[in-house]
Parts: sequence; C-alpha cells; structure tokens
Amino acid sequence: MKGGHEWWKYVYDEFYDCVICPEYQPLKYSTTNRDGYREYKSDPKKCANCPTRELCTHSKDCGKTVQRHIWKDYEELADDARYTPACQELYRKRKETIERVFADAKEKHAMRYTQYRGLTQVTNWVKLKFAAMNLKKLATWRWNDQHHLLIFHTFFCEYAKNPVAA
Repeated sequence: MKGGHEWWKYVYDEFYDCVICPEYQPLKYSTTNRDGYREYKSDPKKCANCPTRELCTHSKDCGKTVQRHIWKDYEELADDARYTPACQELYRKRKETIERVFADAKEKHAMRYTQYRGLTQVTNWVKLKFAAMNLKKLATWRWNDQHHLLIFHTFFCEYAKNPVAA
C-alpha cells in the first residue's frame, strides 16, 4: 500500500509458515492462488485495535492480505549465493564467456534479426545456430590441440637428435 509500511517490514517465518507484520502479529496461510502466490491473512479482530492499521489496510473488515510467491525461497537462495566471493568471481568472467557468445551470435551469425515467425520456427532456427557455433568452437579446440602436439613432437624429435642444438 502506498504511504504504508514498507514491504520489508513484513517478515516471513519459515518454521511456522506465517508472515509477521510490523506490529508482531502473525498472518496465517490461507490459500495459494492460480498465479502461484501463497496468501497470508491477518486476524481481523487483532487488526481492529492495531495502532498502525492506517499504514496497513483500509479494508472495512480490518483484514490484511500479504502474498508470497511459491518460488521465493529459491530466489532468496540465489540472492544469498550471488554475493559469495566465488560467485562474484564467476560473474566477472561472464562478460568474457556468456556475453561474448551472444555478441558473436548477433554479429557473426546473423542473429540480429530473424526471418521466421512463430515461437517454434524461431526456436528451431536458434538451436541450429547455436549448434553450429558449438561445432565451430569444438573444431577450433581440436585443431589447437593437434597443432600444439605437432609443435611439441617436432621440437622433441629435434631435441632427441641433438640436445645441445635445441
């Protein structure tokens, strides 16, 4: 509600599966709606005498409903992991790896625009493009591995013939 309590003042209690309001009253689980939100409702008798009710609700029955998505726990886990040092290091490498792939697809493989219409056709076209990019990357890796082996083999043969000259 605009002008009311901030969203972070409503705290979810995982143990009791309830939401605690800023006045330390529990909002108990009621139902899960079709959009995937769990609804927590307050006891109207307790909210009728609440000193900060104007900041919570303007409903006639003095009830407050708070929604929490069913995947919110996983979102919080991801947020917690995102700020660990290991994940921060991985995030720094993102621009060199993940973002580079999409930039190459856009610039080198004509993926700025599509010639197809419909989700199925565009999805198949994108899968084919990325498969081609992966095969190209695999061929490059294999070529570089063989090239390094060839150089090593040539150097080793020369060294075996005359160790002083090498």
